[in-house]
Amino acid sequence: MTTEKEAQRVAKPIVLIAEELSPATLEALGPDFEVRNCDGANRTELLAELGKGVDAVLIRSATKMDAEAIAAAKGLKVIARAGVGLDNVDIPAATTAGVMVVNAPTSNIVSAAELAISLLLASARFISPAHAALRNGKWARSKYTGAELFEKTLGIVGFGRIGQLVAHRMQAFGMNVVAYDPYLQPARAAQLGVELVDLDTLLTRSDFITIHLPKTKETANLIGVEALKKVKPSVRIINAARGGVLDETALHDAIVEGRVAGAGLDVYVTEPCTDSPLFQLDQVVATPHLGASTDEAQERAGIAVAVSVRKALAGELVPDAVNVKGGAIHEEIRPSLPLVEKMAQIATAIAGELPTNLDVHVRGDISEHDSSILAISALKGALIATGAEDVTYVNAPGLAAARNLTSTSDTDAVSPEYRSMISLHCALANGKSITVDGTLMGIRKVEKIIAIDGFDLDLPPTDNLLFLRYADRPGVVGAVGNALGKAGINIAGMQVARASAGGEALMAITVDSPVTDAIVSTVAKETGADLVRSVTLVN
Repeated sequence: MTTEKEAQRVAKPIVLIAEELSPATLEALGPDFEVRNCDGANRTELLAELGKGVDAVLIRSATKMDAEAIAAAKGLKVIARAGVGLDNVDIPAATTAGVMVVNAPTSNIVSAAELAISLLLASARFISPAHAALRNGKWARSKYTGAELFEKTLGIVGFGRIGQLVAHRMQAFGMNVVAYDPYLQPARAAQLGVELVDLDTLLTRSDFITIHLPKTKETANLIGVEALKKVKPSVRIINAARGGVLDETALHDAIVEGRVAGAGLDVYVTEPCTDSPLFQLDQVVATPHLGASTDEAQERAGIAVAVSVRKALAGELVPDAVNVKGGAIHEEIRPSLPLVEKMAQIATAIAGELPTNLDVHVRGDISEHDSSILAISALKGALIATGAEDVTYVNAPGLAAARNLTSTSDTDAVSPEYRSMISLHCALANGKSITVDGTLMGIRKVEKIIAIDGFDLDLPPTDNLLFLRYADRPGVVGAVGNALGKAGINIAGMQVARASAGGEALMAITVDSPVTDAIVSTVAKETGADLVRSVTLVN
């Protein structure tokens, strides 16, 4: 008879698609998931579906995954936003709940850049009002005299990926490009043929200004009343980034008073927005937040988050996760994540208690990459070893902090015996410590425990392990084998390491089934070992 837990294990993970996504999203998910659909904008329907139990939810901008929705979601592991903005996701609440939040940060950059350029061109040539006039039967040719882009100065406020795409394309129009970005190195701007300037200089020199900044406390109304006093009266301002960076009231007044020639807008302080005074001005061309609204962007976003969901539900760390510390994970570091997690489980099990601090020392070739994420991997392993449930890379730091467990990581280019290795030093509350060393061997990167507290090993971290610390003497190996044999536990491999003949020894045994506490007690009694610990690794 199949138990409820067994049924859950064989059941496919459930993915809830709360908004319409591209067909490519389903293709990227593949057949390994049970896909459900709902109208995420319908609050009652959303909460009901989440309450049934889901592993992942895929959304766009209309679905609000706030604290209430996250709390209602049984078994939720991933919130995936098929797009860039995450204003509709309560990231702190998700983090506390151990729910990974992912988005598609590069999916719409081309679409966003192209829309900004479209608005710039439309603003320069009065495309929108001229079109409207013609549709109303008016041949208003003389009324809509625009401006060329050739040899004009374009000021780009925020010179990230989208801003750089805009610069490259507008240089083809013969424009001179200046940019303001306090976080960009001048050398990078120079490589792109762009002059990096301060904001005041950009405001005074630019014939066109396009905004490509996120809205933060620092950027709110950045282009506001005072900024608009510094611009040329012929300037046209484009905002296809985030509403609120450009002060809409100040912009309206500046256009009406003749201090700004025009504007192109795709984003607004409050959305949806249908009644802005700006919409009544011929000098303004406006669209309803269409920056990511292309078939290509939607397809890229859907595929990107589908891949992230697959990785997350497979237990892998997702580089695009916004609430996992450490940022993007280098491909040379990723294979070490499960190894360090297992090392921490082993160390904690041998200690018989949760450590107070975990130090991860990365040595050799892999030390040249950012390995800070391994400190979280160690926390996750230690917490799992003490019985903590639903531990993820998302909530591990918070759970560890609540238990007064800390972790650090450092690097050393020197690794005397291996091309790369990792040492995990675990400090205990009683002042003692345990050190576990591991490495990935060969092209296939096979996991190996190579030492514990200085005792050399060549130990694969299999699911079930048994460790003994004892005074080296005849008969211990036989006693262990006899005790395990009587208990019906098959030994897959055994290693004995010792500092010297008759000194302290460490025995590491791989077995085919878990070793219960009762069997551990029997082994300890029959061998007289100072320490006997069984480890069942949780993958």
